[in-house]
Amino acid sequence: MGWAPRSTFYATDPNILKAPMQELFSTNDLREKILNILHEEGFDSSCYSKILDYTIDLFHQKGLGIDYYGYHNIIHELEVTYVTLVASQWQNQQGLISKDDIKYLFASALFHDYDPQKRVDKPHEPDAVNFVKTDKTLGILFKEANIDTNVVAALILRTTYPWNGEKKENAELLIDNFYSMADITRENTAVIDHFKKLGWFLSVSDRIGGYALGNFSYALEMAKKNAHSLAWHPNLIAMRSVAYFEDLLNSESEMCNQILGSLPRAMRKSFMENVLGFMKLRETEIQNQASVIYDKVHLVPIIDPMKTREKDEFVEALFEIYQELPSPLQFNRTGFAESVRNPGVLLNTLRYGDEHGPIVGFVKGRSLENYKLRTGIDDPQFGKGDTIFLEPIALKMGFWGLGGGREMRLMFLMQAQSKGYKYLSSFALRDVINERMRRNERIEFVKQFDPERWDYYRVKL
Repeated sequence: MGWAPRSTFYATDPNILKAPMQELFSTNDLREKILNILHEEGFDSSCYSKILDYTIDLFHQKGLGIDYYGYHNIIHELEVTYVTLVASQWQNQQGLISKDDIKYLFASALFHDYDPQKRVDKPHEPDAVNFVKTDKTLGILFKEANIDTNVVAALILRTTYPWNGEKKENAELLIDNFYSMADITRENTAVIDHFKKLGWFLSVSDRIGGYALGNFSYALEMAKKNAHSLAWHPNLIAMRSVAYFEDLLNSESEMCNQILGSLPRAMRKSFMENVLGFMKLRETEIQNQASVIYDKVHLVPIIDPMKTREKDEFVEALFEIYQELPSPLQFNRTGFAESVRNPGVLLNTLRYGDEHGPIVGFVKGRSLENYKLRTGIDDPQFGKGDTIFLEPIALKMGFWGLGGGREMRLMFLMQAQSKGYKYLSSFALRDVINERMRRNERIEFVKQFDPERWDYYRVKL
């Protein structure tokens, strides 16, 4: 086949990316796992299940349920709570923490990311603390469970990330203030020190979280969601993920090793395999970058003829790349094969080496009227038949940031012009659109979206 890998083509290890993604844990699954641990530890009062269910309801009411595009949704919150409880249960059996400690870790983990304002996906811990301190329903439930909201507030603030500089200094001032107000810690240095260590325990459990519960496909999907919701360019995913884990394993080594040692072997194995997966992916990126920049290997966009587009192996090659996109960017998933074979759809692919090389990316799109766009978009050109919609650019992991996406986009613009379209519309990161504006491209915002800053734009052809 024309797109079979060559010896100079640094394909990502298929065992890393082609392994089927484990199904996301359902809210009910995680709820039951958490309640089982609480029951095993003797927390049988109904107030604990009420606190858990109240948390789940709050996240869903704020649109932060399982369908939320970002990383910090209800699943993340429950995964962190579950991992924290699993580790704390073992710590309790070793006599390192008490039953009351488990109770506080449970409450703090559940609300550590709850941000009612949601200005950006990354949680704002003071907002979570303010909610915990002022919500009347939660206050009643905490009182029934004999949980001091001041201690919960202090533990939540310790999950501030990164834990350095001004952020750390501001959080520490607030933490000291809350411990001075709590009955169980007031003027008791030894107890305060113990709870500060529990805060560190919670913070590192938060960072290990879901990475200990799934395979690399699941971990990569988490990283993509995080990147999309924080408006990172895709070429930063592997780089920042490696830096994240290296910081965790080195700067936080004492607590990280303590928590990993408290988890079942399967969880430890998943976590370390995921860390290695991101490192291998980053290595692939560097190899690809070296081949393009130093060995002058070309990334070549081409317009594939319909006889090629109709082949099953061609469709399968494109769909494999398509599946690497973050879920919110996967347009028309059910009709993907049909769209590739549709002559009314404009499409070009990116080849590695020359026009007969392996496919490492593609773009496609058609008339705007064929798409149901995101709620909130009122495009005045819709219905006029003069605008083509460009679906999100798809590139293999390891090839972002090498200029291939731009080459495909420019070729797609020429394709659209040749078909008589007057405008092109699509989605892109706000910073990318602003940069293209600075280059005097004829591009404008049609609709901006926060907190993800993934905006809808129009280009005049």
